[in-house]
Amino acid sequence: MQNIRNIAIIAHVDHGKTTLVDKIIHASQIFRENQQFQDLILDSNDLERERGITILSKNVSVRYKDAKINIIDTPGHADFGGEVERVLKMADGVILLVDAFEGPMPQTRFVLSKALALGLIPIVVVNKVDKENCRPDEVQESVFDLMFNLDATEDQLNFFTLYGSAKDNWMGPDWKNPTDSIFPLLDAILEYIPAPKIEEGSLQMQITSLDYSNFVGRIAIGRVKRGKIVENQQIALCKSDGTIKKMRVKELQVFEGLGRVKVAEVPAGDICAVMGVEDFEIGDTISDPDTPEALPRISIDEPTMNMLFTINNSPFFGKEGKFVTSRHLRDRLYKETEKNLALRVEPTDSEDKFLVYGRGILHLSILIETMRREGYELQVGQPQVIFKEIDGVKCEPIELLVVDVPQETAGKVIELATQRKGELTVMEPKGDLQHLEFRIPARGLIGLRNNVLTATQGEAIMNHRFSAYEPFKGTIPGRINGSLISMENGPCTAYAIDKLQDRGVFFVDPGDDLYAGQVVGEHSRDNDIVVNIQKGKKLTNMRASGSDDNVRIIPAKKFSLEESMEYIQKDEYLEITPKSIRMRKIYLDENERARMAKKES
Repeated sequence: MQNIRNIAIIAHVDHGKTTLVDKIIHASQIFRENQQFQDLILDSNDLERERGITILSKNVSVRYKDAKINIIDTPGHADFGGEVERVLKMADGVILLVDAFEGPMPQTRFVLSKALALGLIPIVVVNKVDKENCRPDEVQESVFDLMFNLDATEDQLNFFTLYGSAKDNWMGPDWKNPTDSIFPLLDAILEYIPAPKIEEGSLQMQITSLDYSNFVGRIAIGRVKRGKIVENQQIALCKSDGTIKKMRVKELQVFEGLGRVKVAEVPAGDICAVMGVEDFEIGDTISDPDTPEALPRISIDEPTMNMLFTINNSPFFGKEGKFVTSRHLRDRLYKETEKNLALRVEPTDSEDKFLVYGRGILHLSILIETMRREGYELQVGQPQVIFKEIDGVKCEPIELLVVDVPQETAGKVIELATQRKGELTVMEPKGDLQHLEFRIPARGLIGLRNNVLTATQGEAIMNHRFSAYEPFKGTIPGRINGSLISMENGPCTAYAIDKLQDRGVFFVDPGDDLYAGQVVGEHSRDNDIVVNIQKGKKLTNMRASGSDDNVRIIPAKKFSLEESMEYIQKDEYLEITPKSIRMRKIYLDENERARMAKKES
């Protein structure tokens, strides 16, 4: 039996998890000296690199002294909580990473509560002690308070704390005396994280993750709980509906460094990849064919938001994307549910529309962004919060919103949050910032980030996580301004935009190709109006002095994908193609819009 440690690294987004894993990888000398590599080795996905966040959990392993340490890097966003919940099942302990200035944040609480509930032993690392204004000792105390509030056991509360800076490559027991390496952390892992508990009995392994290879198809990844798994062995797959399927293991691989190596057998306690298992889902159990026993399923928090996904039926359909039909859309969405546990897809009464349920705007936008990069064209409707009836009362999801904001703009943030039924629960100074905590309906968060960033000149730091379902809080005012809608098809002109600037703010630039019914701007009033943005200047050979000034246009307002999703109204779609994101009315024809509005009222 090898000397093994299985640890997950958990932290709030941007507290330095992936950087710390980088340093551990370098310290264990996995790379040859002349090998080239980038920073943030594990954030290998393009989207992760661009946004600077971890979206998918990853496995690596390092060798230190006579032990093998399997490390699982997890996402920090609560929107990707499904990823965290399933991979924590593979770990025996966690490294809780906390920023020495910010301290425990809402999503630290979220992932930590999951780890403590599974009985995992924590090591606390107070990172970024090189930051100015940092307060490592206070942060360590607040972590203790947080664990106490989360009902940690005596063993869990008796955690070991290290201080350091992953960026500067050091860790140590005292933040005032920096060491010169990251090895104290690896020593602490061997000392404080227990080796896997091995139960007596026949083979049991729960599938907690999956990979895909063009050569062997789907690969099941998980930790062997008891017994051992051997190449060419016959196994039983226990599925969610209670059925048991017999199959044979074709190949086994264990994690070594950043890759995987083929092995003949894997003992209990180690994490491995199994080829040859077909038709499995995450949460299924691989067990002995003679005495098949299923492990308890992985429980995942329910989705709190849904969106309508439909095929692109705009006049520009099929111009930019490869995959445009409802069959393409259906296959891609159902394929995503295989590995994205927190996502659910339901068909509607229409063949080309699907309801997709997720954890929040970010969770759904990452799926949409991934699809458009793969060449899909689609349209999505306004995000809707999922209501539930509990004991005969209509309830809605309530989120805990945390905002750190400069003192002088705190009043504006409180005003914006309370307008959306937010309830201020905590207000205290934190360094030179004001720390505000609200309980706010999830509906109230849609579109709030933009307004808060505008009101605070971009200086607010906002985080939120799901708290609980509570009775419905009443109507929340949505977007106050109406839309400017294009009247005709064709490119817009600078002349027309110039003449219409007093009507509102435009989202398009001169020369952009538009179609009738496309939303081209925000009206300065609360109603929608149709504008002729394609009108050109009448050319004559007469010139009047003074009337031919140069056209001066305010730059177009551009939205990111998440901002657009939060911006659209109930009667609008977001058209998403590999090259463009356009807002449009569901009914492009003005008369049809008026008819439908009458029908609804």
